[in-house]
Amino acid sequence: MIRTSFYLVLYVCSTLTVLSQNLHPLEVSKGHYAALEVLDSGPDPSRAHLDKIKYPPSEYRSGTLIYVMAKPAYLTSDQVDYLKNDIAHPANSSDQTRAELQFLLDWQEKRTRAQEERASNFLAPIGYWPHISILADHPRYQENMQHLFYEGRTVMGDQCNAKNYPATAKLMEGVTKDMRIMEFTVKYHLLRARPYHLEPKLKPLARISSPSLASGHTLWAYIQAFTWSELIPEKRSEFLEIAYEVGESREIMGIHYPSDEEAARVLAHKMLSAMWGNPTFQADLEKARLEWKR
Repeated sequence: MIRTSFYLVLYVCSTLTVLSQNLHPLEVSKGHYAALEVLDSGPDPSRAHLDKIKYPPSEYRSGTLIYVMAKPAYLTSDQVDYLKNDIAHPANSSDQTRAELQFLLDWQEKRTRAQEERASNFLAPIGYWPHISILADHPRYQENMQHLFYEGRTVMGDQCNAKNYPATAKLMEGVTKDMRIMEFTVKYHLLRARPYHLEPKLKPLARISSPSLASGHTLWAYIQAFTWSELIPEKRSEFLEIAYEVGESREIMGIHYPSDEEAARVLAHKMLSAMWGNPTFQADLEKARLEWKR
């Protein structure tokens, strides 16, 4: 059993490194993410009571649990399991978490009405959900496909859509399906409490029916940004700016710690690195690239 596990780790690590040599490297942390991640993330005995707090089961939305059971498009089940266990969050009682909660309280004091509106009413509803695309006559099917191309359309214009770029749509659907599987696998593995569960002074703009880490919006935004960047490399900085805004919007709303956003950014790149060794992913990626060389 030990030997099997050892070789499994070697296999997955090779997928994440050797087979991802041509993938654009992950950019270093910046801004407040870089400043916060150097703080002590270990438990502080003086705040030990906080470490007992998990996301409350009474707030689960059972529909999201379905994604934990779904079959990935490009990742293997072993890769999902490996990545799930390769992520952690600062202790609730840690200096880092305390600083992150204060960061969110500061946002609460300074956020403008315009920022609240954009975060809550424009960015929050965006997101592709694989189960909606199973039936083309689903009442939200067209809206869902528009969300799938949100970043591409924002950077490249309205002509960037699933009808004009069907191979790109197939690639993005597969990548985003795996993102949803990864998102909820990690969330229900770690059960991280939302910031407002730890800090009663926080007044979130919404209450979310799933655990905190990783931020699903941010994971979606970055894995899409990284994938779009492989299709249109010269636009990478623009795609990453969109992803950053999506992550920041969750902090403005008071529903995610900064470490949720940074963990999602890193996890998105690790996911794409793992997909890179899949021949089906590579074939779909090449077909999508050809659409952008016309």
